[in-house]
Amino acid sequence: MREISPRILIDNSEVDYVEGSYKINGGLTSADLEFEIPKPAGDYRKLWNREVTLYLNDFDSIPLFRGWIKRATQGLNSLEIRAVDAFGYLVKGGGQTQSKLTLTERDNLDGLTIGALLIKAIQKANLQDKIGTAYIGDTTPRINSVSEPLRGSMTLHAILTELLSKAVDNSGTLPRPNIARLIDDGTNSQLIIELESDIETDTVVHTYTEQDNIIELSILNRKVPTVITVNGKNDATATFTHTSAMTAFDNNPLEISNDSLGSPAACLDFAQKLFRANLKNQYEYSLVVSEGAYLNENDVIKIVTDDPEYSGNYRVIGKQVDFSPDSSKCGLTINRKPPTLAEYISSKDN
Repeated sequence: MREISPRILIDNSEVDYVEGSYKINGGLTSADLEFEIPKPAGDYRKLWNREVTLYLNDFDSIPLFRGWIKRATQGLNSLEIRAVDAFGYLVKGGGQTQSKLTLTERDNLDGLTIGALLIKAIQKANLQDKIGTAYIGDTTPRINSVSEPLRGSMTLHAILTELLSKAVDNSGTLPRPNIARLIDDGTNSQLIIELESDIETDTVVHTYTEQDNIIELSILNRKVPTVITVNGKNDATATFTHTSAMTAFDNNPLEISNDSLGSPAACLDFAQKLFRANLKNQYEYSLVVSEGAYLNENDVIKIVTDDPEYSGNYRVIGKQVDFSPDSSKCGLTINRKPPTLAEYISSKDN
């Protein structure tokens, strides 16, 4: 493993630390940075809400993590600190409750595409100092929120989740959802929307082999939806049930909406595609590797092994970097096929 020199800065001032861990699970969840520092003089609570950045090497101009301190726990001679990234402000509003908007007939987000809607929603929630939208883009295909107006008290996280579930690209063999993730421009965290990567055609950004850079591999068994209900426009709906799959995988329901579908037949066809996509994504893989800390969610990697069952392209969906001032260890969570609308799957069988 190449030498590294991780640095942690609080409000742009470098701090001494003992060890730390950075973890991102993807899927509209916040990334966490936890680290331990010598106990400072004075009131440690002054650290709360201060900006934290993590750089993996001295020459990095873009931080691996940018976030804000949300917890500081006293030890005998040290402080254990936890910071969350900008997504944490969508999930918890930077505090103990989720960021919410109240949408009415007079004050709403009607008539906007998802990208434009999120810009306005972030402004209305006064989160533009935490979540930038300069590079946000839009979904493929574009979805206009006027078709189903959002009303009532809604969390920003719920708004983002609901709207992204409607934006599904159905132009290929398997449907692909749009995802939202954060990038850093060197000064701010920026929210972007992009189509989930296609592991068959997108560029491979890194290759792993058993001989060179794979330390450990484990497999997680995901739940496959076996009863899928798809709701289209104008009350069109259909339910696809795979009876034999239920025997193997149990009765796992999934219900989604897709406004582009105008008939029960189209809804049924889409439900069958969802089943096939998730069946191919039955397994999720966890890797411990000697390199890969700079990989991003949605990147495509290649694994080369002597076993053809495991060889091939995968998508990065999560990452954990454990580090000290002079060392690091990286773990990756990857899957092989599109987890199409499978954010609902959170439990693992082992």
